[in-house]
Amino acid sequence: MSGDGAPTITVSGHGLRVVVLASSWHTTVMDGLLGGARRALTDMEVSDVRVVRVPGSFELPVAAARAARSGVDAIVALGVVIRGDTPHFDYVCQAATVGLTQVAVNSGVPVGFGVLTCDTEEQALARAGLPGSREDKGAEAAQAAVASARALREL
Repeated sequence: MSGDGAPTITVSGHGLRVVVLASSWHTTVMDGLLGGARRALTDMEVSDVRVVRVPGSFELPVAAARAARSGVDAIVALGVVIRGDTPHFDYVCQAATVGLTQVAVNSGVPVGFGVLTCDTEEQALARAGLPGSREDKGAEAAQAAVASARALREL
């Protein structure tokens, strides 16, 4: 299971401004990812949270770039891409991954990567943080973004 070896992240996000960017494809999975991110942010005492919906995972990098310029402390990017019969999957996954990485590196604002890139809908549901899911990638992305924001303040 891909979640094996994951760290337990316990950090306070009190006083941080966080933007959660969520794509609109695959509603059930996205509802789970967004719910997990919201729960994790609440647990970390982040009270300044703004959720912005974008059409799909391909649009996450441009939204993240705008969010980074707005002065937020961290960004959580949530999306779902499920393999189909064409190479479109590869292009969208690469664009989202490279684009979000560039935003983080170029802006210095941490981006929690919560974009599921799965072969099947069942794999996505298993990672969505829904009842019966094995993993909660929305919560993990939020925890990573907040923990990174805190770590960067130490530099």
